Amino acid sequence: MAKMTKEEVRQTKDWMKTEEYKELNFKRKSIVINPERACQPLGAVLCSAGFEGTMPFVHGSHGCVAYYRNNLSRHFREPIAAVSTSLTEDGAVFGGQANGFEGFKNCLNLYKPKMFAISTTCMTEVIGDDLGAIVNNARAKGFLPEDVPAPYANTPSFVGSHIDGYDNMLAAIIDTLGVKGESVSDVINIIPGFDTTTGNINEIKRLLTIMKVPYLVIADYSNTLDSPLNGEYKLYNEGATTLEDTKNCVNNKATIALQKFSTKKTIALLADKFKQEAKAVKSPVGIKFTDEFLMAVSEITGKEIPKEIEDERGRAVDSMTDAQQYIHGKKFAIFGDPDILTGLTSYLLEMGGIPKYVLCSNGNEEFKNDVEALLKEYGCDEGEVYIDKDLWHLHSLVMTGPVDMLIGPSHGKFVAREAGVPHIRLGYPIFDRVNIHRYPFYAYSGVINLTTWIVNKFIEIVDDTSDDAHFELLR
Repeated sequence: MAKMTKEEVRQTKDWMKTEEYKELNFKRKSIVINPERACQPLGAVLCSAGFEGTMPFVHGSHGCVAYYRNNLSRHFREPIAAVSTSLTEDGAVFGGQANGFEGFKNCLNLYKPKMFAISTTCMTEVIGDDLGAIVNNARAKGFLPEDVPAPYANTPSFVGSHIDGYDNMLAAIIDTLGVKGESVSDVINIIPGFDTTTGNINEIKRLLTIMKVPYLVIADYSNTLDSPLNGEYKLYNEGATTLEDTKNCVNNKATIALQKFSTKKTIALLADKFKQEAKAVKSPVGIKFTDEFLMAVSEITGKEIPKEIEDERGRAVDSMTDAQQYIHGKKFAIFGDPDILTGLTSYLLEMGGIPKYVLCSNGNEEFKNDVEALLKEYGCDEGEVYIDKDLWHLHSLVMTGPVDMLIGPSHGKFVAREAGVPHIRLGYPIFDRVNIHRYPFYAYSGVINLTTWIVNKFIEIVDDTSDDAHFELLR
């Protein structure tokens, strides 16, 4: 094959920015280029990190688990514990039960977990390993003690995404540990969903504390994946949801999930099997969805919204009013997970921004309908919603229909650079910025943070591109 000249490379790159190329790009069926989603077991591992003394136990190859640990560690900048059954070619032919037995024995001796949270990978799903049989046989043969819970979930990597893996694992843990009693407590359960912003979880806990609402966060990794650096390493950090609380969570007053699309199976389990009032609200991003979340809490608990929170709302609205002129009419391309995108769309519309492209690699028709309903509600006829599309599709979109800013995880930086527009990092994963996951974009504090990040980036660009005559002190 002849090597392309520099001029041919330039011409090809220019052609890839055209409507002609965009049409061809959107016709492709058999290849995915840079999808903004991960596989199911990664979500299962994240969910497992939210429970006391729990070891994520992945039935599959060592390389798969290295990928989950590597990705999560890069995002949180924390060590992520997980083990695998280290299947090789032998396991693919003869099955992985023997590796499972050995894995339970070694992990118990080395790491002494209080619970295993077992998930699968492509290999074990393709060969058809039966997790239930492996767990039962391991107990019968003495490899897995009866007093160590071992919930398991099938999380095939070739279907769904990380949000499905999170949901499957959480449902399995609650189903295994939950014991229905005769009395109901005043506690409400909060399920964050697949949310890798620990600041969001802490912000919700702070608001519930102000409201004096007794609550339990199920799968709480806000401390285990954001632990203090005090010179002492703990394999299992404090602050995760205890196994006893998980056992009793089915007897609490109600459950509110902060994400709809990553908790469907879990919410159905709580409602159908345990007869608990369980509902998912829109992720509390922006004023409207935060109001709806707090009103849902108030209605369930009978607690009034205190003046302290009303004042926080007022300050958030004030911050939006002060900055609205910088966002009004600006066009945005946003991408990531469905629940975050729904909330972010609502916030941008509240600010007078235009969510020009809303691209969700793991979105479905329900998500698309939700976002399109928001666009219609605000009279925004320029917004376009894309599901099951990747970031190379997004490249074609912003090259043929320019935007003013990208908002989404780190993978979008290549599109942003070629388009010559700023990129605000939000969601998962964030590899190329530090501490972002510690700042909430939920609730009224999150409104202020989002407004500050977006508007100040626009102002910085004006300063950086101004000549001396227009380098103003006031912006």
